[in-house]
Amino acid sequence: MIEFSPIETARRAAVQMAEDASAVGRFLSRSDLGDGVYDFRFQSLLRGYEQWQWSVSLYHDVQMEEWTVNESSLLPNPDALLAPAWVPWRERLRPSDLSVTDVLGTAPDDSRLEDGFLPTDERAAKDADIGQTVREIVEEYRLSRSHVLTSSARQKIAQRWYDGPHGPKSLSTRAAAGYVCETCAFFIPLRGDLGEVFGVCANKWSPDDGRVVSLDHGCGEHSEIAPQQTTGLWPDNKPTYDDGHIDILARTEREDPDHSRVVENLDEVIEEAEETVSAKVDRTEEDGFRDAQPGDIAQ
Repeated sequence: MIEFSPIETARRAAVQMAEDASAVGRFLSRSDLGDGVYDFRFQSLLRGYEQWQWSVSLYHDVQMEEWTVNESSLLPNPDALLAPAWVPWRERLRPSDLSVTDVLGTAPDDSRLEDGFLPTDERAAKDADIGQTVREIVEEYRLSRSHVLTSSARQKIAQRWYDGPHGPKSLSTRAAAGYVCETCAFFIPLRGDLGEVFGVCANKWSPDDGRVVSLDHGCGEHSEIAPQQTTGLWPDNKPTYDDGHIDILARTEREDPDHSRVVENLDEVIEEAEETVSAKVDRTEEDGFRDAQPGDIAQ
């Protein structure tokens, strides 16, 4: 009589799920889940899932002495390589991911916001002087909006601006050589507590035009920097030469021509020219005699 083995039943179920017998390794463990259900684990040899386990749950009917397969699955070990936990799109998004045409909106429970000032303040209503002061503050800083920034949000904003490209650590600040925005005529301060550190640049020639800059930020377009004096379209650079080395080139001696030979050649050229002119004159006279009429000769 062949003894029935629930481990072999579980292995057959795992092989059926893997569709490959070589993907199911050795038997690892068996655990009692209660109510006659047992979980059998096998090593996974499936490529890419080496740190995983095949899990097969069997139900044991004690009265019938039968084992039946409930379910099978592939589960990771604690050391298995897993994909990172899913993060909602709203939390994965970064400010640099948005374009000018995107509309993101603001969540109702945004921690950066708090309710604006409500004009039905009881203490202000009891004291007229306090009420007048509160109204002036509300109007100056426009606190009657539905929501305003919290104090912690303003602190984080200030830190982000100060550490950014428009703060004192930028390359343009070092190039400005001490000319900072605080002393520039194009610097427009902000109101409120942020105005103690920041303002807006209004110089169209500056790379920071229209941006929030810190008081100790700087650039080469400061209002107190005098324009550079140029003498021409192109800079007059001195010629570059190397006077540390002299190249000595081989030279051949110059041979002066023989003056007598020059005169002799000149006489030959003159004689040749005279002969050419004489020949042309004789040819012209012959052509004229040939074209003359008999009457012309008689005359």
